[in-house]
Amino acid sequence: MINGIMGKKLGMTQVYTDKGALQAVTAIEAGPCTVTQIKTVDKEGYNAAQLGFGEARKRKAAKKELKGNAKYRHLREFGVDDAKSVEVGQKIDVSLFKAGDIINIIGVSKGKGFAGGVKRYHFGGGFKTHGQSDRWRSPGAIATNTIPGRILKGKRMAGHMGDVQVTAINLEVYQADPARNLLLVKGTVPGGRNGLLLINKSDKGKK
Repeated sequence: MINGIMGKKLGMTQVYTDKGALQAVTAIEAGPCTVTQIKTVDKEGYNAAQLGFGEARKRKAAKKELKGNAKYRHLREFGVDDAKSVEVGQKIDVSLFKAGDIINIIGVSKGKGFAGGVKRYHFGGGFKTHGQSDRWRSPGAIATNTIPGRILKGKRMAGHMGDVQVTAINLEVYQADPARNLLLVKGTVPGGRNGLLLINKSDKGKK
């Protein structure tokens, strides 16, 4: 069976649990996805299934009309336990998951643009006394003296923040509704609204 599915983040909301507690959940439009290609150990060296999700833009689809998967906007590979258990054209929907399942979700975090060290890495900033009037959000010393006499590679400094791939691990499925292709996950997931998400089964299985 396929170990994951693609989806689109819809946003966050709140629900009440059976015990009356208020729980924050993320709503995801998960699937339906179509198997567009199967890769096997004999041919590619590993077992996987390529899934297609979302409608491609008409202009791009027209340029690739000779390809069978041109109508899908997103194509991603997911691992399969047995390549013979899936076939090209098979539909994969949110029924792959059930309430209580533990999953991992991969997404692209929100881009924050150029940010300083205080915002980007939560630096404490400089002292607000002893005559300092312009160092409150300074990163402090960034280099050394004669040896080695340069800024070390990987130094945390101001720069582009966000817009990177992030994996949220061991999230719990609150509800799966195949009729509406809706998946409710406890807590937050990476990315903004309408962002592409890769939803995989976690090794921890069920909670």
